[in-house]
Amino acid sequence: MPDVLRVATANAAGGRDRTGAAGAAQWEGWAAAAATLDVDVLGVQEVDHLLPRSGAVDQTTALAAALAVGEPWESRFAAAVHGTPGSAATFRAALASPADEPSYGVALLSRHPVRRWAELRLPPSRARLPVLLPPGADRGVLWVPDEPRVALAAVVAAPAGDVTVVTTHLSFGPWRAVPQLWEVMRWARDLPAPRVLLGDLNLPGRLAAGVSGWTPALRAPTYPASAPRVQLDHVLVDGPTSVRSATTRTVGHSDHLALRAELVVARGGA
Repeated sequence: MPDVLRVATANAAGGRDRTGAAGAAQWEGWAAAAATLDVDVLGVQEVDHLLPRSGAVDQTTALAAALAVGEPWESRFAAAVHGTPGSAATFRAALASPADEPSYGVALLSRHPVRRWAELRLPPSRARLPVLLPPGADRGVLWVPDEPRVALAAVVAAPAGDVTVVTTHLSFGPWRAVPQLWEVMRWARDLPAPRVLLGDLNLPGRLAAGVSGWTPALRAPTYPASAPRVQLDHVLVDGPTSVRSATTRTVGHSDHLALRAELVVARGGA
């Protein structure tokens, strides 16, 4: 008999509100909104860890507390960089995920026990990348250095058997995001099937599924959240799993829509 695993991916944008402010109160609001997704496994991108810009909050631990209703959740933060992203002068590549160093990266949270955690670090390109600034800014485009990225995997002891869930946030330069996705796919092959990828892949539409060879749970625009035009956020599935339902959802004031899916997983991978 199959079982259903409910998953979601959400770019949290550090919990910033409509004014761009971020702190403990803003993160508490975003976490409360994320809890309404009602899932078993949640992958989150643009997570701050003890960074002064967001109130020095351990956002992963605070989110796990908001998700837990009568039962603890397992959670892990994986650092892509130490320090504040956006300028080469304010961050350095993370080689590990120490608990006490201000960092930025991704998080994975599970209602079910986690048998194993794994991390994969992805080098950046050498190019500087354009970021479009909002109307009224002194200039229309800001050129920033590409950042290292990280993929975080959990082998989750789901009722149907072990399922590998991976979350990542790839470079917004597609010439680097594509080979990064190939690296993640190769790495994930050594982890138990079935496998699920949750992430802001910065690859539009059908490109992410085409590059990975995995099955998309949903094709729908997720960015910008206010008027979605392009799909950057994906749930991709590999192995004996089918999609029962999937939808996009607004979570807090993030500039990305979250993507939620209910996956039917065959018991024992059969």
